[in-house]
Amino acid sequence: MKIIKEAQGGQRAALEEGDLALIGALARKPLEEEEIYTFSVRLCDNEIDRDNERFAPETLEGLSGLFVGKSGIFDHQWSARGQTARIYKTEVVREPGRVTRAGDEYCWLKGYAYMMRTDSTRDLIAEIEGGIKKEVSVGCRVERAVCSICGADRNQGDCGHEKGREYGGQLCYTSLEGAQDAYEFSFVAVPAQPLAGVVKSAGSWREQVQQLPGGDRELKQLEEEARLGRKYLEQLRGEVVRLALLADGQLEGDVMKSAAARLTPEELEALGASFARRAGARYPVKTQLSYGDKAARPSEADRAFLI
Repeated sequence: MKIIKEAQGGQRAALEEGDLALIGALARKPLEEEEIYTFSVRLCDNEIDRDNERFAPETLEGLSGLFVGKSGIFDHQWSARGQTARIYKTEVVREPGRVTRAGDEYCWLKGYAYMMRTDSTRDLIAEIEGGIKKEVSVGCRVERAVCSICGADRNQGDCGHEKGREYGGQLCYTSLEGAQDAYEFSFVAVPAQPLAGVVKSAGSWREQVQQLPGGDRELKQLEEEARLGRKYLEQLRGEVVRLALLADGQLEGDVMKSAAARLTPEELEALGASFARRAGARYPVKTQLSYGDKAARPSEADRAFLI
């Protein structure tokens, strides 16, 4: 699952001991302090955002190492011409005493980036210093989008819980878990957002697909396959619940529905087969016609047809 999140960034950062060595490891030659400009960016945090999503703290830890060495560009335009900076180190910053809406300690991923001091970067450096360029957006990939109510992976289908609603006093949101990859960070032209929330760029991956040759057709096919997959998954969950209740009359329907919502299609198929066997043993199929133990004898009326 590809994620693009936007947050505040673009704050000047002074070089610390060992930073030149970290930067030199990314460069083709050792660089002097006067040759480079360094700044920090707030990449992402674990607060529930305006889309009712948030990065789990463990995901931030995973993304921390993945962002080292990644480029800074503009507006997610993946072109070598737009490369202006590179992240040389990261850290997860924790703020004790500050609690997120999810109930855990607030933390955020901080990236330290450098760029070369050249004629072409002079204006950008001035804009960062002047607070003009301070919004950044990150592109990354996570494994799961977990519903906070039932624990279902929303990538596998709709669990029925609506983000932003409360169920039994508990807010429904999506937890982004399992850091897989980090792509880049971009300077973007968006209004400054409060630190308590980040903004997600909805549909940016669609735009990238549509720009490819045949992208519109491919996107429609993917959406149709996804719709059929969600329909199949919904039917499979219903069938597993039905078989479970047949196999064991003591089970609660609501409990089984909640359990089924957490399972993958493979797990549902295996569980359904098991319940089907148990239901078959409990309710064996019987023939409607029974001839008894005695061999059937032809009646007198039928003898005329015997040869």
